[in-house]
Amino acid sequence: MKILFVHQNFPGQYKHIAPYLASKKHEIVAVSINKQPDITGINQIQYSLKRGTSQNIHPWVSDFETKIIRGEGCAFALMTLKNQGFKPDIILCHPGWGEGIFIKEIFPRVPLLFFFEFFYHPMGVDVGFDSEFPSDFVDSLRVRTKNANNLITLNICDHGVTPTNFQLSVFPDEYKRKISVIFDGVDTNILRPDNTVEATFQNGNKLTCNEEIITFVNRNLEPYRGWHSFARSIPIIQALRPNAHILIIGGDDVSYGSQPKDGISYKHRFINEIKDKVDWSKVYFTGRVPYNQFVRILQLSSVHVYLTYPFVLSWSMIEAMSCGCLVIGSKTLPVEEVIQHEINGLLVDFFNPEEIALAVNMVLNHPDRMHKIREKARETVINKYDLKTICLPAHIKLINDLANKR
Repeated sequence: MKILFVHQNFPGQYKHIAPYLASKKHEIVAVSINKQPDITGINQIQYSLKRGTSQNIHPWVSDFETKIIRGEGCAFALMTLKNQGFKPDIILCHPGWGEGIFIKEIFPRVPLLFFFEFFYHPMGVDVGFDSEFPSDFVDSLRVRTKNANNLITLNICDHGVTPTNFQLSVFPDEYKRKISVIFDGVDTNILRPDNTVEATFQNGNKLTCNEEIITFVNRNLEPYRGWHSFARSIPIIQALRPNAHILIIGGDDVSYGSQPKDGISYKHRFINEIKDKVDWSKVYFTGRVPYNQFVRILQLSSVHVYLTYPFVLSWSMIEAMSCGCLVIGSKTLPVEEVIQHEINGLLVDFFNPEEIALAVNMVLNHPDRMHKIREKARETVINKYDLKTICLPAHIKLINDLANKR
């Protein structure tokens, strides 16, 4: 088959699917705006923008205009590709940045499979969830416009895929029939328990699995992923577990939601709030780390805390479970879809630092009692989210069915 991938930062969510299809000798072309390292068997093409975003445009429209500009640039690249004689049998696209808007104008009869992440709601999901960062009337109007791209791409796609049932649930009922739920998949052969692992940090400390190690991971340390709640739990954790080491992975920016209005990053805002209550010699901020180091940190973990608004579930939670971590997760729908309390993890109130700390303490007080929960966590991932046996085969079947118009 000839298969076209379209993703702003290819491979993105296609990091397993695209190389696998290339290894099966399919002809693969990938279009993106940012050139990535070469992948064997994949012809990567960059598109360019025809213009920049308008000045003084209404702020609610600015985001959509950016998507139109990207869609335009991608459309011209696809037209060049078509004129060179390339006609795909199927197109896979993440339309979240606008690249998917005009694909059907170039290849009207080619099956189009979109990766859908989230459908925004002015209230009742992530917006308005956290009263510490309240939304207002203007926010509800702005959020409504964020779905313009979603609605266009939902209309034009032949089918869609989304990783979790929670994510499917936020899409309008009239489109759900067009969307399959298939998780991206994690490689449980790489992400597995290893009690021999060790890591040395910038302060010279070498940590092993014999230590009490608490892990917390965000792409960026921010409220959407519960950084403020976890930060406030640190003084309580240290009062209960003075010998514990706390490893925090994450950047200093914002991935989701609004930028802080005072210019102080969320990371430092909450560090400043607790700075006089914490023994910082036992708190390690690693920033963002290479993937192999990330895996080692999960394998070191005695207990892993994962908190999130009702929003897209992070890969890191499933990866932590695959490594046999005891995950303490927030009682929010994306987490509750995967974790059953005291079966394959523990659930706590997202907003309650004391409850988070007490759960951490309970895990560290009863390591033997938690062994079965760790085993069940990994079993859950192997049975439902494993890349090679569950998720990749499901994706490949869907691709073949669509390409053959089944």
